Amino acid sequence: MNAIVFDKHGSPEQVLALREVPKPVPARGQVLVRMLASPINPSDLLYIEGQYTVRPTLPATPGFEGVGVVEASGGGLLGWLRKGKRVAVLNDRVGNWGDYTITTARQVIPVPADIPDDQAATFFINPMTAVAITRHVLAVPRGEWLLQTAAGSALGRMVIRLGKAHGFRTMNFVRRKEQMAELWAHGADAVLCEADGPIAEQVRARTNGAGVKFAMDPVGGETGSQVVQSLADGGHAVLYGLLSGEPIHLDPRFLITGSKKVEGFWLGNWAKKQRIVSMLGHIRQVRRLMREGVLKTEIAATYPLTEIAAAVRHAAQPGKNGKVLLRIST
Repeated sequence: MNAIVFDKHGSPEQVLALREVPKPVPARGQVLVRMLASPINPSDLLYIEGQYTVRPTLPATPGFEGVGVVEASGGGLLGWLRKGKRVAVLNDRVGNWGDYTITTARQVIPVPADIPDDQAATFFINPMTAVAITRHVLAVPRGEWLLQTAAGSALGRMVIRLGKAHGFRTMNFVRRKEQMAELWAHGADAVLCEADGPIAEQVRARTNGAGVKFAMDPVGGETGSQVVQSLADGGHAVLYGLLSGEPIHLDPRFLITGSKKVEGFWLGNWAKKQRIVSMLGHIRQVRRLMREGVLKTEIAATYPLTEIAAAVRHAAQPGKNGKVLLRIST
């Protein structure tokens, strides 16, 4: 089979190559999936660069999520039930950027025929993260402000639409002014640009000096630090990424005063802590919201595996207005 492989960490455009590799064989509790498509997420690029939480055993194949068809089971009731079904695939070890992959039967979710491949390929990371943070970790009430950075991203736009669906207001920060009109069109309640001054100052100006009770940030560095400084008394911020590659800076006195809370979020850990019944409910919620267009993923471009260098170069570009997808088979 063919797969994208890297032998060392570095720039994805330089270290990735398409190679012929042995077809994997599923062990008990695992399934063999013929891959149809897989997105290129920021987490995939960080994984290739050696900057992600999970460190691969090299050589490795990237690709944390995707869509495919279960062709074989290594044994077990759940794997047998999944055989022949088109499934969303979550994979944190083997990688989905190849003709075939293996993962545990628990990490493949059947997707109905009315959800197309490009949306099924992006079922887990962005939609589930958006729902988990806004509805369960922060549980933003109706009428409250939710501050988010990187608001022009695919996940950021989902959060805006979730705000409209559930009645909370979104205060959205972007880095480039040309993104502002796009987010107003998506239904954002407020759109601000980091170029106009420190985030914390802009937030307090919009809230009569109070700050916001809820915030989420995938950037880290100075941006993440400003998000924390924007919290009101009793405020709660969730940090779910490190796009800047830089740590945030916290003043314990600021957190102590007013009992503010800052916590990290990683979807894999959150999902493992959910009871099976709860997780099935979250999955049904994501399916419903995808059908309604709330959790729709815009696709910027689709590439075959043979054009992997162009694909990762495109995925790394700011302002691409959608997800870059790898089309693996039909």
